[in-house]
Amino acid sequence: MMAGETAFGGRRDGGRVASPLVAIYADESCLGNGREGENPGGAGVLVEYARSGGELVRRDVWVSEPATTNNRMALRSVIEAFRAIAHKGTLFRVVFTTDSRYIVDGMSQWVHDWARRGWKRKSGVIENLELWQQAVQAVDGHAVEWRWVRGHAGHAQNEYANHLAIRAASEQNGSAGLVEAGYDAWASRVSSSSNKLRLEPFPDAASFRAAPRLPSVGAGRP
Repeated sequence: MMAGETAFGGRRDGGRVASPLVAIYADESCLGNGREGENPGGAGVLVEYARSGGELVRRDVWVSEPATTNNRMALRSVIEAFRAIAHKGTLFRVVFTTDSRYIVDGMSQWVHDWARRGWKRKSGVIENLELWQQAVQAVDGHAVEWRWVRGHAGHAQNEYANHLAIRAASEQNGSAGLVEAGYDAWASRVSSSSNKLRLEPFPDAASFRAAPRLPSVGAGRP
């Protein structure tokens, strides 16, 4: 790491930190989702960032729960991803890509409506309210573009995040933060003439469009 460089490629100049760009790809799994009884689940996250010299670096994050749902693990993917990249005094521009409309619609639209109503819906309770609020707090301060991608359609990073999530659900373990990514070995193993993976290029900073800033978590918090 060069002098003055942060872990994710940003630079501190005169005590100020540039806002580096980070790409996050997340997916979730719940084995037996919707069935009665305890259904184990996992969330998988691939983090990509570019060092100052242009080198692309990948890191993995994964977590698991012994009894959960797909929606809970989708929210955990947001929470754990942003907690993993958290560094004191460093804020990022983040392109967060997931095949979960629950996350994309929720973080870009629903949470704003709920916050205006004191963290309540027009009718009924908010499912997973505590996790929604944890996600909002984890993202706080970062500029985020929420992107949806169709799942199981050959998008390489999404397929890899799905692999991490299923493995975490099956093995019931976690990475305890960022670890060296296993993407290259996985891609070599699963790629074939009949299974074409489309690798998403690192986001173009010039085309980055942040969603509206998330609301504060205050009134209505349990």
